Amino acid sequence: MSDHKVFSMEFSKIYSLYVQKAKRKNRTEEEVIQIICWLTGFNSDGLSSQVDGHNDLATFFAEAPAINPNASLIKGTVCGVRIEEVEDTLMRNIRYLDKLIDELAKGKSMDKILRS
Repeated sequence: MSDHKVFSMEFSKIYSLYVQKAKRKNRTEEEVIQIICWLTGFNSDGLSSQVDGHNDLATFFAEAPAINPNASLIKGTVCGVRIEEVEDTLMRNIRYLDKLIDELAKGKSMDKILRS
């Protein structure tokens, strides 16, 4: 596994940034929770314990019950990087989550965000 700086960032801090971004765009924390649970397989209690803990992003994704099989349907770019071309699994999962939160902030419906 590559040693990217983002891997060691504390998940709870990233989570709070996601919530702030959503709220600035008139979306809710519940929608952020729904997205994260959909992607990672955590239930709301499991996600709460991750937010309350001091795990980094690498540990957060390592402890995720199961990445949603429809995550591979998430396409596009995040920070100028095409998600489909990211080889490192952890980095791809982080980019998936970033992309889903971006879509939420841009006003997409939850059905489209969750690839329903």
